[in-house]
Amino acid sequence: MQNKGLIKFFAIILAAVSIYQLSFTFVSNKVQDDAKAFANGNSTKELAYLDSIGKEDVFLGYTYNQVRDKQINKGLDLEGGINVILQISVKDILKGLANNTDDAVFNKALEVATKEQQGNQDYLDAFFVAFEKESNGSIKLSSPKIFANRNFSEVKTSMTDDEVKAQVKKKVSDAIDSAFGVLTKRIDKFGVVQPNLQKLGQSGRILVELPGAKDIDRVKKLLQSTAQLEFWEVYKLDDLAPFLGQASQILQQTEKAEEAKAETKDTVNSSLESLLVDKAEDSAAAAKGNNPLFEIFQPGFQGGPIIGMAATKDTAKINSYFKREDIRANLTGDLRFVRFAWGKENKSNPGVVELYALKGNKENLAPLSGSVITGAKDDFDQLGKPIVSMQMDAKGSRIWEDLTRKAYEERGNIAIVLDNVVYSAPTVTTGAISGGNSQISGSFDVTETKDLANVLRAGKLPASADIVQSEVVGPSLGQEAIDNGITSSLVGLLLISFWMIFYYGKAGWYANVALAVNLLLLFGVLASLGAVLTLPGIAGIVLTMGTAVDANIIIYERAKEELRIGKTLGESIKDAFSWKGAMSSIIDANVTTFLTGLVLLIFGTGPVKGFATTLLIGILTSLFTAIFITRILLDWAANRNSNLTFNTSITKNWFTKFDFNFLAKKKLAYIISGILIAGSFVSFAVNGLDQGIDFVGGRTFQVKFENKVSVEEVKSVLSDAFGSAVDAKVFGSDSQLRITTKYKVDAHGVEVDKEVNQILYDNLKKFYTTDISYEKFVNSYDGKELGVLQASKVGPTIAKDIKTNSYWAVLGSLVIVFLYLMISFRRWQFSLGAVAAVTHDVIIVLGIYSVGYSIAPFQMEMNQHFIAAILTVIGYSLNDTVIVFDRVREYLGGNVKGDFNSIVNQSINTTLSRTINTSLTVIVVLLIMFIFGGESIRGFVFAMLVGIIVGTYSSLFIATPILVDTVSAKDKKAVEEAHNAAE
Repeated sequence: MQNKGLIKFFAIILAAVSIYQLSFTFVSNKVQDDAKAFANGNSTKELAYLDSIGKEDVFLGYTYNQVRDKQINKGLDLEGGINVILQISVKDILKGLANNTDDAVFNKALEVATKEQQGNQDYLDAFFVAFEKESNGSIKLSSPKIFANRNFSEVKTSMTDDEVKAQVKKKVSDAIDSAFGVLTKRIDKFGVVQPNLQKLGQSGRILVELPGAKDIDRVKKLLQSTAQLEFWEVYKLDDLAPFLGQASQILQQTEKAEEAKAETKDTVNSSLESLLVDKAEDSAAAAKGNNPLFEIFQPGFQGGPIIGMAATKDTAKINSYFKREDIRANLTGDLRFVRFAWGKENKSNPGVVELYALKGNKENLAPLSGSVITGAKDDFDQLGKPIVSMQMDAKGSRIWEDLTRKAYEERGNIAIVLDNVVYSAPTVTTGAISGGNSQISGSFDVTETKDLANVLRAGKLPASADIVQSEVVGPSLGQEAIDNGITSSLVGLLLISFWMIFYYGKAGWYANVALAVNLLLLFGVLASLGAVLTLPGIAGIVLTMGTAVDANIIIYERAKEELRIGKTLGESIKDAFSWKGAMSSIIDANVTTFLTGLVLLIFGTGPVKGFATTLLIGILTSLFTAIFITRILLDWAANRNSNLTFNTSITKNWFTKFDFNFLAKKKLAYIISGILIAGSFVSFAVNGLDQGIDFVGGRTFQVKFENKVSVEEVKSVLSDAFGSAVDAKVFGSDSQLRITTKYKVDAHGVEVDKEVNQILYDNLKKFYTTDISYEKFVNSYDGKELGVLQASKVGPTIAKDIKTNSYWAVLGSLVIVFLYLMISFRRWQFSLGAVAAVTHDVIIVLGIYSVGYSIAPFQMEMNQHFIAAILTVIGYSLNDTVIVFDRVREYLGGNVKGDFNSIVNQSINTTLSRTINTSLTVIVVLLIMFIFGGESIRGFVFAMLVGIIVGTYSSLFIATPILVDTVSAKDKKAVEEAHNAAE
């Protein structure tokens, strides 16, 4: 080997750099362990400890914050925490750019785009398509009715639609960048270690990862608040009392009054005696009987700003009443612009909210908006209650002084409204307020005022932000995943190492040294890139250990062949590492696997990307160590005249005289495969596939109980509560269930998520013998063993995108590999045989999942992890097939005697030792992961396990026979004549 000294130098440097990079992870983990020990389970105390030493030197002149930034980060499935994907509403941005136009074509296009947006299609592109269809040339995007308005000065009426599209795309992109900046500021002040925010292309989606976050509802509220702060004058009950009476009368005639529920009667008194005003006498009389409105709505008090109160669950129905045209027609004069807004829920009276009537106007603009706020901080009032103090700029101060003067003179109220929720509506008792100072008070605790001040300081989002995908992982699950990952890794490493020594003897030790260096380099690269280690990522590392020895096996088997024909040890090693020896097979095999991993990296998200990252890095590091490190060790042994034989006394003659006629069994193989494929398609038609929420949308909860619970009873109770079908399956132990529902999966907002959690808690708490609170059931905390351990939500839009990406990932990998093999082998028959075998493998794996998902004791659903497994199977199956095909190509182009079929058979038999060795090591590793890897990746590993077994079979009995059958008789004859002439 040329430049051996240089390679040794680089190997030492790479190893040293890897150790250096990994040292930051060890130091950071040590500091974090000290913080946990100091805090003794108090997460606030733990964060305070880490903050206090953030700027202190802890390692080689680096501060803790700098060390933390250089460590290998753990994903949420290992660390615990919250992962969400926020969708910034491009629809809202477009409405704003169009100045909230009432143009029918524009608004229809928005509706159509929302309904018909295709998987993986940006909303903006869907809007442009819909607008073109709806307008049919009747109106241009540059119309003054649409984008050529005073708020969008960049658009001129003379512009073409394409020119306007470019401007709109720029504005939307700027708005998303602005949203990203706002969210970053909010998260920076939230108080979690190493938050991660990423823009996901130009889709308007933003990934937010908060490792260690535990208060679920608080996080979601912080992220989804648009921070649209407004100050409004409000009407009093006296002004709206006649309207309420008229609405009541209309509803009595048009709605069938429902019998009031007992719980509603406890919280909302349906009597109208509290009106106590002459204007409401008629409505009071109407309310004495059954009444759809006043059975769920209690009016406020005379002279006050509260129009009424209602149970939180009834607010949607009341809103629908007040939006009806026949009811709203009774609002005359300035009242016709009234905006109804509900107040913030008071913790002292949970489940009940107050209704306010804001003095709207034709432009629907507040007299004063939050854009004038220059500062906000959490504070306390004179009575010691938490409040938020705000400071306004000069313009805002003038408007605020005028507003408060008017309110003081008219004895009115000013409502402070955030995201259409009234936080307070105080009266002004001391005259006009100058200087721009104001405050928000209400039923707050200290945490709420801190978050509210944080949100106001960060600024408002340019559009609403909806959580379209989320995952919550408890810290106890994360620790369990780490323990399972370490166990499977160690057991896998020990078994592989033992097998290499048992089968290859001294050469096996060299392979194990190369494997150890490979793992060091792999982790070093992960640390250098700042990669995030996930549970599938650990699976990728464990799988890399199994495949890392593959190159060594190919080299060793080739060296053994060279030794058998009488070459010296040095010559055998040199020929084994040559291109005509093992290198062409190794490169072709690893390139095909690398390509499928690359496709997975491009189309995958979250933990699947972690798997793809470790797989790709593992391929590169294993190639380096197998080609260079192993070569250095083997050359060293040869130069010392070592008795190196690449076997042991036990394995010396294994597979050496194996002569099986694989092609003679092709008809039987075709029949068996045909039956399996046909059976798979029958199962697809009858059973279908268990599509997870990644593909169809939904909510999933992993819930731990104290004891075994009845699955059917849980399904029945929750189906009644949610009003839709709920699926529940045992997940791991019989005291743990995985519950899936589609209830309100297309609805967004903190209140919706909280409603779902509340329903889940209310209906499952009876299955616990101990009294478990809502907070302990839903939220995460260290040492949590009962309640919701993990929760996920995938909205229908993002599910459609994931499904589309998955199809493209599988099809794209097949096309890319087909083209690569056709270029590499220069015969399309090789590509066809390989791709046909891989397609065969994928169909059979899908068929097994279709048959088994309803009876298997573990999860067998179609999700992103399953697609990752399928692509891994594609990569491995191609790897195996390419090794065989490479030998076929070599023998067909060489001087091997016999007819075409016998030459091909000899090719398969001579690679059988490698095929069985590699397959066994990988299968053993996957079995270990299946047993020790934990419930969350068991289905993922099972798919790979089945795929590897089927892939090994197809490489031997499907791929090569198809290659032989598609080669023309003329080409076969030409090969045979060439070989006979060489005799």
